[in-house]
Amino acid sequence: MYEFNYQKVESVSAAVAALKNADDGKFLAGGQTMLPTMKHRLASPSDVIDLSGIAELKGIKASADTVTIGAMTTHAEVAASPEVQKAIPALAGLAGNIGDPAVRNRGTLGGSIANNDPAADYPAAVIALGATVKTDRREIAGDDFFTGMFETALEEDEIIVSVSFPVPRAAAYMKFENPASRYAIVGVFVAETSDGIRIGVTGATPCAHRGLRLEAALAGKLDSAALDSVELPVDKMNSDIHASAEYRAHLVKVMAKRAVDACN
Repeated sequence: MYEFNYQKVESVSAAVAALKNADDGKFLAGGQTMLPTMKHRLASPSDVIDLSGIAELKGIKASADTVTIGAMTTHAEVAASPEVQKAIPALAGLAGNIGDPAVRNRGTLGGSIANNDPAADYPAAVIALGATVKTDRREIAGDDFFTGMFETALEEDEIIVSVSFPVPRAAAYMKFENPASRYAIVGVFVAETSDGIRIGVTGATPCAHRGLRLEAALAGKLDSAALDSVELPVDKMNSDIHASAEYRAHLVKVMAKRAVDACN
């Protein structure tokens, strides 16, 4: 690890100011990706600005229609939250199966979606539930947030404050996970919302995306048999040591069918 300046701030405005004053500063959320990257000397920020002391970025608030989760809320807190378990049990279940206990107790919702790892779980939920990402300066629709591999709509000095998830009529998340890391080789989140059935897919392609072909096949009905005839573009799928593109295309349909069945 290269030498760097460590700063722990207590407000969003202080974090933004610290980043602007740094030569090459980076925000630190849970650190589950950033710190290993630094340890392997693949990144060398001049300043690391720790967001864990900002109280306004933490906590969970639920209403009849929405669950709003602070960006620095950990996966373990989301999984254990009675409010999330009652309103969107699929989201609580997703959070409870991220990594291992150490990861769940340090990793955060905001850090996960800001990093946008192609195999992360939360992006599928953000897309399927039609969530809204609130930053220190604007609101970004979930459909517009993830723009490419490890890329998002965030500006360099923009901080996620919270994510608001509309409460669905029904929802389920199914993933085929790497047995060591529990990252999603393929993960599919299905939600029956006020706008119809929405599907978010992660792990299959370089960036989490909305499963429009799957949604069209369902035609507003939670009938998994309707997905049998769907053909997914193999050339768009990831291929690596864990799974070929053809296998991932197959897994998307299998996980989607399981999620649809779980919604019923």
